[in-house]
Amino acid sequence: MTGKEELPALAAQQQDRKVRGGWVWEETQHPPKRLKGNGDEEPQRKLPKRKIVLLMAYSGKGYHGMQGVSAAGQVVSLKVWLIDDILDKINSHLPSHIRILGLKRVTGGFNSKNKCDARTYCYMLPTFAFAHKDRDVQDESYRLSTETLQQVNRLLACYKGTHNFHNFTSQKGPREPSARRYILEMYCEEPFVREGLEFAVIKVKGQSFMMHQIRKMVGLVVAIVKGYAPESVLERSWGEEKVDVPKAPGLGLVLERVHFEKYNQRFGSDGLHEPLDWAQEEGKVAAFKEQYIYPTIVSTERDERSMAQWLNTLPIHDFSATALAAAGTDAKVPSSLESSEGDGDTD
Repeated sequence: MTGKEELPALAAQQQDRKVRGGWVWEETQHPPKRLKGNGDEEPQRKLPKRKIVLLMAYSGKGYHGMQGVSAAGQVVSLKVWLIDDILDKINSHLPSHIRILGLKRVTGGFNSKNKCDARTYCYMLPTFAFAHKDRDVQDESYRLSTETLQQVNRLLACYKGTHNFHNFTSQKGPREPSARRYILEMYCEEPFVREGLEFAVIKVKGQSFMMHQIRKMVGLVVAIVKGYAPESVLERSWGEEKVDVPKAPGLGLVLERVHFEKYNQRFGSDGLHEPLDWAQEEGKVAAFKEQYIYPTIVSTERDERSMAQWLNTLPIHDFSATALAAAGTDAKVPSSLESSEGDGDTD
């Protein structure tokens, strides 16, 4: 028998010993080296990373950071290898209440925070928050009337335009230029019933928001509609004097959409990049809200009664104070507080 004929026999004996002994190891023989240009070469080692944005939705209950609220349309930018089925692979590592709903290629210098023109938030609340303290029932049987909804929308529309919102945050003095913020629109949608409790959604779109600003905007309108504060307090709150503005609970606050209108005008139709409008993802966004965000708000409100408890604190607010800004309110806020504020409303 020649040496070449002995090699297969030796390999067979080794395999037989491995099986009979009850254990197996991988052969140490290395696979043949692939030649350059081989079609089986791993493509991700050669592909450059590309700048993209991800459309994210998440239920914020139990988490901190990323504005401290839930989101149906958060947008983040990053560089990735654009591998096949990338969204499915990312989502496979996330819990069901955190989803990546869409992906788009963007310019190399794109930054989702700096390129943002405006943000739209929604605030979901039980409609008994608008029940008048002297005329209406103050429980779950309350239903919002057409007249009261019109009053709410008339008051919310007063926020449109540029105003000094120093009374709507704890971090700005009345003479700081950054306290002036531009609101594009604010309105309350038609109410709906969930689990026997009527809710409504307030939407507000603005260029930017300060800490607690939206919750205080909602809180002051609630106080007026319920009859605790006169309508005149709304305009007075934009002046330099200190006004006691109540802050509505954080439960119902949701980041609805991030707008990139200037970016879309410049790059959205250049033939290389898609506009960041997410029209094709609207169905996914709506489904996520219905499955995760709205049920969480409803169940938490029923269990913790955050709105009902907050409404009980409205009588202790002094809406008639006419004194000028209290000492120190127009002093410069320390830079550490300013830098931690961010552009969005936080809890």
